[in-house]
Amino acid sequence: MTAPSPVRALAAQASPAPALSSGERPGLVDDPDWYRTAVFYEVLLRAFGDSDGSGTGDLRGLIDRLDYLQWLGVDCLWVPPFYPSPLRDGGYDVSDYTAVASEYGSLEDFEELLTEAHARGLRVIVDLVMNHTSDQHPWFQSSRSKPDGPYGDFYVWRDDNTAYQDARIIFVDTETSNWSFDPVRRQYFWHRFFSHQPDLNFENPEVVAAMHDVVRFWARLGVDGFRLDAVPYLFEEEGTNCENLPRTHEYLRDLRAMVDEEFPGTLLLAEANQWPQDVVDYYGTEAEPECHMCFHFPVMPRLFYALREQRAHAIRDILADTPAIPAGAQWGTFLRNHDELTLEMVSTEERASMYGWYAEDPRMRANVGIRRRLSPLLGNSRAEIELAHAMLLSLPGSPCLYYGDEIGMGDNIWLPDRDAVRTPMQWTPDRNAGFSTADPGKLYLPLVQSLINHYNSVNVEAQYAQPTSLLHWVRGILEVRRSHPVFGTGSFELLDTDNESVLAFLRADDDETVLCVMNLANTPRSSRVEVAGSAGAPLTDLFGGAPFPPVGADGTVTLTLGSRDFFWLHLGGPLAPATAPTPADPPQSIEP
Repeated sequence: MTAPSPVRALAAQASPAPALSSGERPGLVDDPDWYRTAVFYEVLLRAFGDSDGSGTGDLRGLIDRLDYLQWLGVDCLWVPPFYPSPLRDGGYDVSDYTAVASEYGSLEDFEELLTEAHARGLRVIVDLVMNHTSDQHPWFQSSRSKPDGPYGDFYVWRDDNTAYQDARIIFVDTETSNWSFDPVRRQYFWHRFFSHQPDLNFENPEVVAAMHDVVRFWARLGVDGFRLDAVPYLFEEEGTNCENLPRTHEYLRDLRAMVDEEFPGTLLLAEANQWPQDVVDYYGTEAEPECHMCFHFPVMPRLFYALREQRAHAIRDILADTPAIPAGAQWGTFLRNHDELTLEMVSTEERASMYGWYAEDPRMRANVGIRRRLSPLLGNSRAEIELAHAMLLSLPGSPCLYYGDEIGMGDNIWLPDRDAVRTPMQWTPDRNAGFSTADPGKLYLPLVQSLINHYNSVNVEAQYAQPTSLLHWVRGILEVRRSHPVFGTGSFELLDTDNESVLAFLRADDDETVLCVMNLANTPRSSRVEVAGSAGAPLTDLFGGAPFPPVGADGTVTLTLGSRDFFWLHLGGPLAPATAPTPADPPQSIEP
C-alpha cells in the first residue's frame, strides 16, 4: 500500500528557509573542502551545560559555552541525537526525526545555536540515525498495529525468526537474536542493535523518501553536515552477513546526489565500523561519490595497543593495509567518543591483551570493547595523553575530540553501560562542577568524584589558570596543526627506522613536508630514520622554530627521543619560528 512521505509536509512547513551554501553562513569561509583540515569536537548536549537548573544539559547551555570552544580552537561541533527519544540508548533510539526533545529546548533554540556557532566560525554537524528508530516512534506503533496501513511496511517483519542467519549479533552482551517477537502484530521484527530499536525497511521507497526529507529538514535550517549512524546495516539479503551490501551503496549515492544538488557544501560522514577495504567503498568514486568522510575504526585500538606493546608495528600494519581514497575524501579519526572503545577490529589475542592492559576490572568492559575515557585508560599519564594526541593530529584524517578529554576528565565505571563516559562536563570546582545549578540529586548522571579525577581538581577553570595544564597544551597543539594544513590534505608516507618502538612518517603537499617521529616506549630511545631523497635537508621544530641537525648525506637522520616523546619537524627550506599561543582573557563561558 503506497503512502505519502510521512515527513515531507512537516519539513516544508517547519523549515521554509532556502538551501544555503557554506559561504552564505555568517562567520564561515566558503570552502567546500573545509572538513579535510577541520578538527571536530563531539559534545553531548545533556552533558555540556545546563542553562535552566533542570539537571540536564540543553541547547542554551551549549550556546553559552561556544566562546570556550572557539577559544579552544576546534572547527566543527558534532552534536549526537537531541531528538525526542525514550533515551534507552543515549538518544540513538529516535522517536521523532524532525523535532528537538523538550528537555534540550526548542527548534528555535537549535536555530540560534547554528547562528551563534557560525558567527564564531564554528560548523555544526548532527547525527542522522537512519538504520533504526525507537519502538516508541509513531511509525513503528502504526506498523505494529495496522499491518495494512501506510506504515505497515516501514519495518522488516517476518512470520518466523529464521531469515538472515548469517548476520552477526552486534550487542552480544544484551541480545541473543536479531529478531524479536512483537505481541501486537504477532510477527517478528528485525533489529541489528537493541531489541527496542527496530530496523527500518529501506526496500520500501517511502522509507527512502522519508529519510531524504529528514535530511532536507535539518539542512534547510543550516546544519553543516550529518554523521550517518550505522550505515553498513541498512539493507538485508539472504545468504550474506547483511553488511556493506550493494543496495546500501546505491542508496548512499542517491543521498549524496540529492545533498550536492540541494545543499552544496553539506558533509556526509559515515560511521562504518568495518575493515578499511570495506570502508573505502563508502566514499564511492569520483564519478559516483557517496560520503565525504568515513571514520577509520581499526586505527584507534591499535594506537592504544602500540602504547602498551611499546612497538609501532600494529599502527604501521593497519595503515599499510588501508587503501587509497578518492581525491577530496577524508578519513575521520578519534581516540575516544561516546561509545565503548570497540575491539571488534582486532584479533582474539590482541583483544585479550587489551582487556588485560586497559580493563582489568570486568566492569570496564561493554559489548566487545572497553567503556573508559582517555585519561584513565592511559593511567592519567600526561606523557601518554600528549603522545596519543600527537598521533591523532598528525596521522591521515580529520581528528575528532571528545568533550572533556582536553582536561583529562575521568569516567565512572559504576554507572551502567556507556553512561560511564557520558558524565557532566567539569567546568569549575564548585557545586555540580559548574555544569548546573540544580540540586545534585537531579543531575542526569552523577559527577565524577573519584580520588584521581575528582571534579574539584580536574576542571576547566583550574586548568585555564595553570599555563602548563593539559587544556593549554591541547589548545597549543591545535593552533600548531591549524598553521600547517599539510596534516589535513598532505600525502602520507611511512618511513623505515632501526628501532621498533619508533613510528616515523612524512606528511607532504606542494607547500610543505613534515617529518613526524613518535617514541612509543616508556623509556628514551634513539633511532635512525630513513628519509630517502632528502640528503642535507634542514629540519626545524614546528612548535618553537628551533633548528635540528639536517638529514645526513646518506638520507638518514638520527634522533633521540625521551619517554613517550615526539617531534614534528619541518623538512627543507626555512620556517618562521612558531608563535606560542598567548593567554587571552578567559572566555565568558569558562566562568561559572
